[in-house]
Amino acid sequence: MVAVVLVAGLLAGCGTPPELRTASPGPVSTPGRTAAPAPTGTAPAPVGPTGLPGLGTPTPTTDPGLVAVACANGPTGARVIDLVRGRGGVLPRDVRVRVSSGPLCAAGWHYTILDVTGHEQLQVVTRGSGSAPRLVTAGTDVCTAEVRAAGPPGIRNLACEGGALGVPGA
Repeated sequence: MVAVVLVAGLLAGCGTPPELRTASPGPVSTPGRTAAPAPTGTAPAPVGPTGLPGLGTPTPTTDPGLVAVACANGPTGARVIDLVRGRGGVLPRDVRVRVSSGPLCAAGWHYTILDVTGHEQLQVVTRGSGSAPRLVTAGTDVCTAEVRAAGPPGIRNLACEGGALGVPGA
């Protein structure tokens, strides 16, 4: 009994929503179909590609580190190969290497996959300017502490989560 009274009390507070109430009392209508409100002279908010009124076209994120994309100002594949052969000493000069994917860039970091003849693919993470990148790490597992702690999400996704490399233009 108490539960019925409680539920009835809660439901009594539910009335017609304010947007459906009329300012002047009118005839009481019976439940059924209601007509759409007549235009008031103002156009409804345009519906954009999001499907939601007033939101218009979605804008891309302003954070360049969320997704790794083909580098516009990053190092070239040849520059990355030079890094792993040079001071990095990861590869000897006589082994054949070609860029398989990348470089992909995110917030000043770069990710490249190299095909090395007679060996497994080599992943390379660099950072810095495109003309003078610094080798962060190279190998078959490049999810190092530096990449996890300081790398932008787009690079961490590729290096640590095995993110998809199906990036347009990559």
